[in-house]
Amino acid sequence: MTASIRLSSAAGRWVLLSTVLGSGMAMLDATVVNVALPRIADEFGASMAGLQWTVNAYALTLAGLILLGGALGDRYGRRRVFIIGVVWFALASALCGAAQDISMLIAARALQGVGGALLTPGSLAIIQASFVPQDRARAVGAWSGLGGVAGAIGPFVGGWLVEYAGWRWVFLLNVPLALVVIAVAARHVPETHDAQARGKFDILGATLAALSLAGITYALTTVAEAGANRAIVAGCAVAGVLAGVAFVIVERRRSARALAEAGDAVPHTPAPMVPTDVFASRQFTAINAVTFVMYGAMGVVFFLLVLTLQVVAGFSPIAAGTALLPSTVLMLLFSARSGALAQRVGPRWPIAGGVLLAAAGMLMMTRVSEHTSYIGVVLPAATVFGAGLTLAVAPLTATVLASADERHAGVASGVNNAVARAAGLLAVAAIPPLAGLTGDAYTNPGKFEHGFRIAILTCVALMVVAAVLTVLTVDDDALRAAPASAAPECRTFSTVAAPPLEPDRRVAARGPGDGPS
Repeated sequence: MTASIRLSSAAGRWVLLSTVLGSGMAMLDATVVNVALPRIADEFGASMAGLQWTVNAYALTLAGLILLGGALGDRYGRRRVFIIGVVWFALASALCGAAQDISMLIAARALQGVGGALLTPGSLAIIQASFVPQDRARAVGAWSGLGGVAGAIGPFVGGWLVEYAGWRWVFLLNVPLALVVIAVAARHVPETHDAQARGKFDILGATLAALSLAGITYALTTVAEAGANRAIVAGCAVAGVLAGVAFVIVERRRSARALAEAGDAVPHTPAPMVPTDVFASRQFTAINAVTFVMYGAMGVVFFLLVLTLQVVAGFSPIAAGTALLPSTVLMLLFSARSGALAQRVGPRWPIAGGVLLAAAGMLMMTRVSEHTSYIGVVLPAATVFGAGLTLAVAPLTATVLASADERHAGVASGVNNAVARAAGLLAVAAIPPLAGLTGDAYTNPGKFEHGFRIAILTCVALMVVAAVLTVLTVDDDALRAAPASAAPECRTFSTVAAPPLEPDRRVAARGPGDGPS
């Protein structure tokens, strides 16, 4: 069908509601679950590795499958795949809430990530494909702004649920929300798909990517645990690296074959999950390297800070969950201005300066101790940290889009999003054990405080590396010379689990009569 919905219409508001609620569920589960980790550990007697996997199982399947999820929506219908993702996410959430031990919870979290990979790319794609061209930018802005409000409220709600209703309700709350999303989407969201999508899916590529992340993550998480089987750990590490090498080889071959078959009505070779020619741009490769280092450090902060405030400083789940609220509010209010600044002066110094400012905020977090006050320690650290992210994230997203060929805009954004998620996954697996946070460390406040400081100082060092990489590799002229279409449509950034996904520019470039059908 032709995109024909106006943002001001009742139909437009229904579409916006379903996509905001759907993507909001997945966004919040990437962060709010951290608030519940101490209570989960107490109930199940879980080790630090168990808590790491509670976070990483979700990140693993989400990062490994998010690009495939977007392709499935383009081919089989964005509304259909979005609803399937919401249903899957709700059922997995119910399993999380019913978990009887840490192993069951980890398995259910992995299933949650599969649902997130189906619904996350679909929410923004539905908006881009449903609204008339002149309303799309405003619709995307409303989507990102409302998502920001949800991101600001979510940690408070999560902390309240953990403290007064129990940690299981952090997951069970998704079930009624999902029922609302399904009812609204089924009745009010039009079905759209990409009429040009054809050929086979890159199932092998997605499988190799997931196996690579799983093997390396398991090895990093387990290697420092007492009693770990070194042979198994080494085997998983080697298998993960080999799967990663195989992934690169497969994607390169499929990219070459896809170019050779470009004129075929139905290509015989599956479309590569990651077209390797997108990395022909040195700028794109460089900004993804910056993303990897920067988001790896950030992922550790989000994982450990909420834990530390509860274990070491004795904060309640509500107080710990809302500790980074100033960061969210700053990004919600000022990220659009940050993007505009980068467009005028170039992205290099805003990104580098923002990363260093965020590193200063991290450094201030090392003051957290047994008698820490929110006003005296946490609030200043969270404010400086948030100011740095506000300055850096929007220019980073704009640089990703500007450095890739316009025909690869959707893929480039998806790759950058997946790189950030994979970075957080691997860093959360590696850095806490290296800092001595293993076994039952969360039951020893003194040991946890010492390990937290080492981990945060490691993250500060990574942020400095990211800033240096930015100064040495990011070209200001690339963004200034980019066409207007390279400016990100998601101008309000409030979630920091990963850079925002951007809609495929090919959809935006088509006229009203040539929209997705």
